Amino acid sequence: MAQIELENVTKRFGNTTAVKNLSIQIQDQEFFALLGPTGAGKTTTLRCIAGLEKPEQGNIHIDQQNVTLWGPAERDVALVFQYYSLYPHYTVRQNLEFPLKSKIRKTTPAQIKQKVSEAARTLQIDHLLDRKTDKLSGGEMQRVAIGRAIVRDPKIFLMDEPLSNLDAKLREGLRAELKGLQMNLGATFLYVTHDQVEAMTMGERIGVLKKGQLVQIGTPYDIYNNPVNTYVATFVGTPTMNLFKGFIEKKRVCIQKDLFEFELDPPTLQHLDGFAGEITVGIRPEDLSASPTHGLEGRIYGIENMGMGKIITLKIGDHLLKISADAKQDAQIDAPFRFQLKQEKIHFFNTETGENLLKKS
Repeated sequence: MAQIELENVTKRFGNTTAVKNLSIQIQDQEFFALLGPTGAGKTTTLRCIAGLEKPEQGNIHIDQQNVTLWGPAERDVALVFQYYSLYPHYTVRQNLEFPLKSKIRKTTPAQIKQKVSEAARTLQIDHLLDRKTDKLSGGEMQRVAIGRAIVRDPKIFLMDEPLSNLDAKLREGLRAELKGLQMNLGATFLYVTHDQVEAMTMGERIGVLKKGQLVQIGTPYDIYNNPVNTYVATFVGTPTMNLFKGFIEKKRVCIQKDLFEFELDPPTLQHLDGFAGEITVGIRPEDLSASPTHGLEGRIYGIENMGMGKIITLKIGDHLLKISADAKQDAQIDAPFRFQLKQEKIHFFNTETGENLLKKS
């Protein structure tokens, strides 16, 4: 079993609070992604779990044991960093053997050979075993770094943005490989990233951090479709969610008088429970569609051809609105464009707090 539980963990560096009252439960054999921008406290959280940092407050449990005061070697976790941390003048084989030659482990030469062979085969680097690591590509070096973690057979893998230094095509391939590796090993992975695509494609659950605090935790579906506030709504999703300030009055939403307003349907009114006044309206570009005969109208301000589709930016009065459209959709700059929105997909946020007023299924 390799469960992780953080209970009200707080870590400070001088006057800066990097992590504040953080509580997370990560299940055995789960791929958990911790998502947030630079400075959100992701790496600090990872280092606290690994024992490289000691929190001022709170407790850390691994396998239901309180490890808060344990040293890194006692916790049986493996770290894979953004930077590969390999010995450049060693061969791949020597790099993989290195963690097993610790006097603490007492691993026999036969066991070392077997573990290195198995890790190399799993990561498809067995043909590189006798090559120096300074002669490897970025993707090969990252595989070796992961292999150094695998040979130790740890309870938990802690990964700190391991793909961020690789090019886009290689990242895409290694995402699938890492997810497959986690499933084959049956291991617990905690994966830290600022890249929402990585978090959404690999994580069974995602924790979204902001300034050291957990904002939301849930499946990729939950995070995307039920964002708790505007921070999560705009952080997850490409293109980002459209957000507009407006107000609700007499069963209508008005974003810009006579240009950008619409009637609320009965189910939405029921969910809003009589709310009236200032509001922030959010809708994702894919929940808008061209409608030649009815709906709202704007003028085409920009067109981004994406191959599989287009991102059309409309100007409606003072507002810009992005729509995901079919690649064959006829669109010309400054031409009028009529569209309709899926009202059941609209999000309504409290303008002051940013909190989502609706719970969607």
